[in-house]
Amino acid sequence: MPGLFPLVPSMPRHTADTTNVTGLAQAGGRVLRPRTTAQVQRIVRLANRRGWTINPVSTGLNYGYGGTSPVRPTDIQLDLGRMTSIRNAAEISRGNPVAVIEPGVTQQALYAWLQQHHPDLAFNVTGSARETSIIGNALDRGVGYFGPRREDLFGLEVITGTGELIHTGFRRLGESSPLAHSHPYGLGPILDGLFFQGNCGIVTSACFRLVPRRPRAVAVSLGLREGKSLAPFIDRLAELKREAVMDSVTHIGNRQRSNASLMYGITTYLEQQCGRTPQAAAVEAKEALALVAKGEWTSLGAVTGSAAQVRANLAEVRKRIGDIATVRELSEEKLALGYRIMHALRFFRAARANAAAIAAIRPLHVLALGQPTDAAIDNLLWRYGRSDLPATQLDRTSCGLIFINPALPMNGALVEALVRELEEVARPFELYMTINIETATSLVAVINLLFNRDDAAESAAARKTADALHAHLRARQLEVYRARADMMESVVDPADPYWQAVGAIKHALDPNGVIAPGRYSP
Repeated sequence: MPGLFPLVPSMPRHTADTTNVTGLAQAGGRVLRPRTTAQVQRIVRLANRRGWTINPVSTGLNYGYGGTSPVRPTDIQLDLGRMTSIRNAAEISRGNPVAVIEPGVTQQALYAWLQQHHPDLAFNVTGSARETSIIGNALDRGVGYFGPRREDLFGLEVITGTGELIHTGFRRLGESSPLAHSHPYGLGPILDGLFFQGNCGIVTSACFRLVPRRPRAVAVSLGLREGKSLAPFIDRLAELKREAVMDSVTHIGNRQRSNASLMYGITTYLEQQCGRTPQAAAVEAKEALALVAKGEWTSLGAVTGSAAQVRANLAEVRKRIGDIATVRELSEEKLALGYRIMHALRFFRAARANAAAIAAIRPLHVLALGQPTDAAIDNLLWRYGRSDLPATQLDRTSCGLIFINPALPMNGALVEALVRELEEVARPFELYMTINIETATSLVAVINLLFNRDDAAESAAARKTADALHAHLRARQLEVYRARADMMESVVDPADPYWQAVGAIKHALDPNGVIAPGRYSP
């Protein structure tokens, strides 16, 4: 097949580098980079004949979860990053807000395409790098600012472990069917779930929901006042979510998370725009942080709708939560105006602090409005002395990053108590934590440890702490909603009837165990 050789029949020469920020990696094998579904199908069939195992990756930016590392060593790393087509580009419209995308389509690529062709459409973005794969993140049940990414994907095109091509939902009727890209469920059992956090097949395209932009959308920042409790803050925000007053996912970050997210932007402004020395910038950065992240917890969400709806909902937010939290409306217009004024007055220390705070907030508040950004990764690059690198190169730094992310009930008292317990378990490490009001009935927490990966003792301590945090969650009858590659063996219990059923399905669709051995299955 043109473009595939010398991929097969001989093994390729280039070996995958699976080094990643968790500090743990398995051999990924030789790299193949198909461009089409037919090439993927051919590779899987050949792997069955030759006894090869395959580790599929999309763009490989699965930071904190294992990057491109497989759970167990594999023979082939199947890099799907060259599959970058938006297959139904000509049919996308406000009346047909669905994009049929391939695994190499990134957040930034889709955002740029929509800005050029359909600026009235947006999509559910995550806080990770702009070049992350939309399909890859959704299949691992990532969480965006509009909701769980799982809900955005349907109508999957899949190569099973035997090399068979199947389409889920009504895509099985053919791409020309009026139901193929519109009806998310199909007829009969819904097979889509087998390929989310699974290893029964390789998804080569999927239908991805787009969101018509509302007439008005504003980001809302809420800071828990000093001395106020986290529990009622969560419970009241949950009520606002259930009643669709705040219709986005509300992200509630602790002080460590807020400071880590803002420090790079603040410091860069003070050094580059104000000529402050690194030492002086460090001192003044604390003053700027106090302006935007005063309390222990700060949240970011969005209110959208008509101008009248937004006014009414903002008033309701202030009424419901204003006694325990500060409420700030963030719009690009207000931030731009504030920045122009404060920047012009930056020779005054107070104005300089305000301008620095606004400079740091601007790249972040747009996430709640559907614009991807590299701000979170840029902060890590800066922290570990490599702000010269792009966000795609975090794995090449000394940054150590491990996620331990539990699913949680919508219960403020339980969550507040658990936070205190986890902080105690983690000592002397600090926890960088965001509590996301994901659905009307549940939360997820995004919790990470940061460490110097070049320090063997610190890396070992971080991994030990991560294990202890997971053990504590399980002792509370809780579990992570998304697992790292290195923790699959502890997550998957071969004696559990649930995982036994998963294993039976895996054997039916991939009897030779070709695809991603050990990933979310026995």
